[in-house]
Amino acid sequence: MSIRIKLFISLFLLFSLQGLFAQEVSKEAEIYIRGEYNRGNYSNGEVQMLGNFGFNEFLNLRTGFSYLQNTASPELNFLFKAGVSPFTNEYAAPLSFSVSYILNTIVEYDITTHSVFPSISYKTDRFGAEVGPSLRFTSFFGEDPQFESILSFYVYINFIKTDSFLFGAGCGTFDEFNARNMAALWLDLHADIRLNEKFTIMNQLVWMQSGLDGLTATFYGISFKTGVKFSW
Repeated sequence: MSIRIKLFISLFLLFSLQGLFAQEVSKEAEIYIRGEYNRGNYSNGEVQMLGNFGFNEFLNLRTGFSYLQNTASPELNFLFKAGVSPFTNEYAAPLSFSVSYILNTIVEYDITTHSVFPSISYKTDRFGAEVGPSLRFTSFFGEDPQFESILSFYVYINFIKTDSFLFGAGCGTFDEFNARNMAALWLDLHADIRLNEKFTIMNQLVWMQSGLDGLTATFYGISFKTGVKFSW
């Protein structure tokens, strides 16, 4: 490869990266508390903390962790998600592609689950969906991990969407820190109240079910999550 070609490639990458990161970076910090009552562990309490970084409406990075305390054992969970939205002009389809890594650990039982979740999403202010295969590796008591491939999805519709208030419903099999089986479908009602440009109160009520498959699933539990998002 000649020196001129190497120089051209170097300059192209330099200006491309400069164009990506020279724009203003959007930043968000979120903290939630969640209470759950279910037929398995009865009452659970969870604290979640998340951070979101957007670069030029093209690249989005999201990370966070949660601590869940129940009657059986504490659970520690970790999330890292990277996504790109290649079609950023106002006439393009709101498609994005992402890859998530989720780590779940049940401390007392030495159970660790690693989930890799590549997904494609279509999201608008009124409705949207995200779907993809969840590649899950679970290790029990330090033994060799067991592999599962699970179809994961989430769909939502917003009935009310204004500058200060959002109300909608959704259903799916995964959230920030869990990729569940197909039978563990859950339904939610969500309401966000925007106080000002920086602070938003986030609320979510979830109805959960469990079973061997979608036809035999039964009611499992209910949870409520509330928290604050700070944007700057």
